[in-house]
Amino acid sequence: MLQNNELFKSTFSEIGEIVGGGTPSKKVEEYWNGDIPWLSPKDLSLNPAMFTSKGQNSISELGYKKSSAKLMPRNSILFSSRAPIGYITIAENDISTNQGFKSIIRKPEYPYTFVYELLKQETPLLESSASGSTFKEVSGTHLKNHEILIPSSTAMNSFHKSVEPLFETISLNEKEIQKLIETRGMLLPKLISGEISVAS
Repeated sequence: MLQNNELFKSTFSEIGEIVGGGTPSKKVEEYWNGDIPWLSPKDLSLNPAMFTSKGQNSISELGYKKSSAKLMPRNSILFSSRAPIGYITIAENDISTNQGFKSIIRKPEYPYTFVYELLKQETPLLESSASGSTFKEVSGTHLKNHEILIPSSTAMNSFHKSVEPLFETISLNEKEIQKLIETRGMLLPKLISGEISVAS
């Protein structure tokens, strides 16, 4: 039986299912502006957050069915695998992505906090070994077969118990910051147009 300080070799494919994304045709209006959140690497470049609930765009049920987009459940780990490589975020709710992601739908025995931190630690190695002629990309096969070291279940659960309150605090702070950004976005045009004034 493994002790708490022991590590064993594994791969990301043992941790969970590696899932790609897809983009519905932008020529079909009915595929867009629906109820399914849809994320691209550009969204994370504009808002690099630990937790993500949506991107700038959303797709419809029809767009979802007519594309290779997949719905990632809450607490899946979303990893931008190209253009650029290395943005990592945790799904705050069910969300789909474009093909610029390779996401990990983790097995229940692997805490989302651990998988997030492990993938963040392994990103430099993944990026350095990425391939591609036009631009570098981490393929699904590459991510699946990437070798990692895993501690015992006891150690992983202990880690999760220690850090989950910190992750939850970060999530709350990110939501508050987003509210402040949205409020600023509403007030600034009114200030510029003279609808509101600031007392001297």
